Amino acid sequence: MTGTDVQKEAEDSGPSGYAAARLRLLNEEARSGPPRRAALAELTDDWLTGLFAAGAEGLRGVSLVAVGGYGRGELSPRSDLDLLLLHDGSDPKAVAALADRLWYPVWDLGLALDHSVRTPAEARKTSGEDLKVQLGLLDARHLAGDLGLTAGLRTAVLADWRNQAPKRLPELQELCAERAERQGELQYLLEPDLKEARGGLRDATALRAVAASWLADAPREGLADARRRLLDVRDALHLATGRATDRLALQEQDQVAAELGLLDADTLLRQVYEAARLVSYASDVTWREVGRVLRSRAVRPRLRAMLGGGKPTAERSPLAEGVVEQDGEVVLARAARPERDPVLPLRAAAAAAQAGLPLSLHAVRRMAATVRPLPTPWPAEAREQLVTLLGSGRPTIEVWEALEAEGLITRLLPDWERVRCRPQRNAVHIWTVDRHLIETAVRASEFTRRVSRPDLLLVAALLHDIGKGWPGDHSVAGEIIAKDVAARIGFDRHDVAVVATLVRHHLLLVETATRRDLEDPATVRSVAEAVGSQGTLELLHALTEADALATGPAAWSSWRGSLVADLVERVSAVLAGDVPADPEDAAPTAEQERLAIEAVATGSPVLSLRAQTEPPAGQEPSGQEPSGDPEPLGVELLIAVPEQPGVLPAVAGVLAMHRLTVRTAELRSLTLPDGVDGTVLLLDWRVAAEYGSLPQAARLRADLVRALDGSLDIAGRLAERDAAYPRRRGVVAPPPRVSVHPAASRLATVIEVRSQDAPGLLFRIGRALEDASVQMRSAHVSTLGANAVDAFYVTGPEGAPLPGDEAESVARKLEETLRG
Repeated sequence: MTGTDVQKEAEDSGPSGYAAARLRLLNEEARSGPPRRAALAELTDDWLTGLFAAGAEGLRGVSLVAVGGYGRGELSPRSDLDLLLLHDGSDPKAVAALADRLWYPVWDLGLALDHSVRTPAEARKTSGEDLKVQLGLLDARHLAGDLGLTAGLRTAVLADWRNQAPKRLPELQELCAERAERQGELQYLLEPDLKEARGGLRDATALRAVAASWLADAPREGLADARRRLLDVRDALHLATGRATDRLALQEQDQVAAELGLLDADTLLRQVYEAARLVSYASDVTWREVGRVLRSRAVRPRLRAMLGGGKPTAERSPLAEGVVEQDGEVVLARAARPERDPVLPLRAAAAAAQAGLPLSLHAVRRMAATVRPLPTPWPAEAREQLVTLLGSGRPTIEVWEALEAEGLITRLLPDWERVRCRPQRNAVHIWTVDRHLIETAVRASEFTRRVSRPDLLLVAALLHDIGKGWPGDHSVAGEIIAKDVAARIGFDRHDVAVVATLVRHHLLLVETATRRDLEDPATVRSVAEAVGSQGTLELLHALTEADALATGPAAWSSWRGSLVADLVERVSAVLAGDVPADPEDAAPTAEQERLAIEAVATGSPVLSLRAQTEPPAGQEPSGQEPSGDPEPLGVELLIAVPEQPGVLPAVAGVLAMHRLTVRTAELRSLTLPDGVDGTVLLLDWRVAAEYGSLPQAARLRADLVRALDGSLDIAGRLAERDAAYPRRRGVVAPPPRVSVHPAASRLATVIEVRSQDAPGLLFRIGRALEDASVQMRSAHVSTLGANAVDAFYVTGPEGAPLPGDEAESVARKLEETLRG
C-alpha cells in the first residue's frame, strides 16, 4: 500500500481509519527514520485537518496549529500531539465546541495530547511568562483554518524571542544546566534518557532556539545527523516497548538494536554516545558564544564612549609559540602556520589546559583542516606537550574533547578509535572507556609529586585500558598497544618497557591486596617479580589509585588504599633485598592477643564490635585527600574462636541472619604467646547494617555459640527469610566463577571465587568448603559494588596444599553449588 493509499484510507474511514492507517505505517519495514516520521506527521495532519473542517464549518478567525515536536514534524510512534487552537476571540462558545470535536477523537484513540486554546494575545502573554511555552511556539506550524492568524502569531513570537534573547537565553541555559544535573550526561549513562539527559533531544532543540534568536549559532556540521540518530533510536524504543518512553533501559537495548539493524546493544550505545557527544560539544561551544556576545553587548557602549565611538580592538595575550588568548578563549596567533607546524595542536591544547581556558572552535577546525601529521617517532617537544596536557588536571577534559570533536585525537593516537565512546557494562564504572582514561590521567596528575617519572605515570594512565577495544584480556592486549604507542611518541626502549609493564599490571596491586594473603612470602615475591624495580612499583602504586578513583565511588576507599599501601611496603622491602617474614611469625595486636587468650580460657567465641573510620594503627591512609568528615569504613568486627570446623560458615551465617553486609573479611590462625596452649582462629571483618541499627555484640555472640554447637539452623532461617521476602530480580548477573591459583602460595592452595554479591553468599561458600573436607588456613573477602571477589587459602587434612586434581574438583563443586 502506498503513502497515498494510507492517507486515503484515513480520510475515508474517520478515526478508526486513521488508527488502522497509523498502525499499518508503523509496521512498514521499508520506511523508518525521517521518512516514517514525516509520513506519520503528514497522516496525522490530514486526519486533524479533516476533523477541523468538519467541526469548524462556517467558523472564521480560527486555526489549528502544531507546536513543539509535532510542529517540527518529528512524530515518533508514541509521541504526544502538541496542538494549539488559535482564535481571534470573536466567538468563544463556538471555539470551545470545536475544541471538543478535536480533542475527544484524539483521546478516544488513546493518543497523548498536549493542547491549549488561546487568542494570539493570550499565546504571546503565556509565552512571555513560561519559557517552555515560548520554545514550543518557535516551532509552530499551520495545520488548518485561518493561515493569516497562524502566520501573524509565528511572526510575533519570533520577534518577541529575538527581542527578549538577552534575558531569555541565560534562562534557557540555566534550564539546560538544571536538567543535566538531574538526568546526567547521555554520553556516559548505561540507561540514558534520550530526551532529558545532557546531549539529548532537549539540548538539540535548545540549540535550534538559540539559532532562532540570531544572537549565536551552533556548529552545524554533524548536528542534524546526531539529532536524527537520537530520534531513530527513540522511534525504535517506542516500537519495541509499545510505550511513550525515552529511557533506554538495559533490558530493551538488544531489541532496540535489532529494530535498527545493529549488531548488538553495545553498538547501539556507542552510536547514542557519539550523537550525544556531538550535541554536548555543540552546546558547550554555543553557550560559550552566547556568553561572549552578551558580555560584548554589555561592555561595548562604555568602550565606545571611552574611545570616542571607535571600534575597540580585542586584546590578545601570548600563551605559547603560535598560541594566544583572546576574549576568554585560546586562539591561534596571526603568524601561526599549522601547515608548517605539526606540533601546534598539542602546543595549543597544552597551553589552553594550563591556562584553564577553552580552545576556540575556529582554531581547532583550522588545525584539523591544515596541520601535517607528526613524524614517527614524535619530536621531543610533541611528547613534552602531550605530557603537559595530561598533567593539567581538570581543564584537560574540555580541551581533549575539543580536539576529539574535530578528529585530532585519533590522528595523533590511531588506537584511540577503538575505545572512543565504548560503553562499560559494569556498575562500578561510571564512564565510557575513553573518558575513564582521561579521568585517570586527571587523577594521576594529582600524584605527580609522588613519583620520580611523572611523564611515564601520565602516559600509562592514558593508556592503561587501551586494550579494551580488542578481544581477550585487555591488560595483555593493552601491553602490546602501549609498547607501540610509547615508542611512537618518542620514549626510549627502557621507558617503553616501563609503560608496557604498568599497563600490563595496572590491576595487580589492588587485586593482590584485596584477594591474597599478604603474610604469605609467595604472594609478595610474585608481585616483586612482576614489577621488577622500585621505580616501577612507585609508578604502579600511583596508577592503581588514580585508576580506582577515576572508576567510580565504589572502586576505592581508605581501607582499600591502606591494603594496597601495605602490599607496596612489603614488595618494596623484597625489591630492596629484605625477606618477608613467614605468616606464622606475624605478631598479633594487643587487642587480638587479648581476645585470643580469652577465647582459649573460656573455650568459646569472643568478639568485639566497634566503629572504624580510619585505617588500623600502623597503616598509612591512602593518598586521597580528605573531603570533610572521615570516610566511614563500616564497623570492625573482631572474633576469636578456638579452632574447630565450621567457623567461617557459622560466622557468615549469623551475620547474614542479622542483615549485616560484609565489606571485607579476613580469617587466619593466630600464634599464641608462650605458655598458652591451643590454637585460635581470628576473624577481622568490616561489616555494615543493611538497614536499621547494628545488633548488640552480646546477641551476635549468643547466636554464634548456637551456630557452632549446631543448635541454630542457619540454613533454615535464611531460607525462611528468603521465602517471606523474595528479592526482586534485576539485570541478569554473569554466572559465578571459581578458579584455582596453584602458584599463588607455597603453603596452601588458593581458591578464588568471583560472584554476584548476595545475602548469605559467604555462608554458602564456607559450608561448601567445609563439606569438601578442606582446612581453612586463611580467607580474604572483598566486595566491590555488586561483585564479590573472595580468596580462600585451604589445605588438606595434613596441612599441605591440595593436589592439583583434588583442588580442581573442590573448585568445580563449589562453582556448582553457587550456580544452583
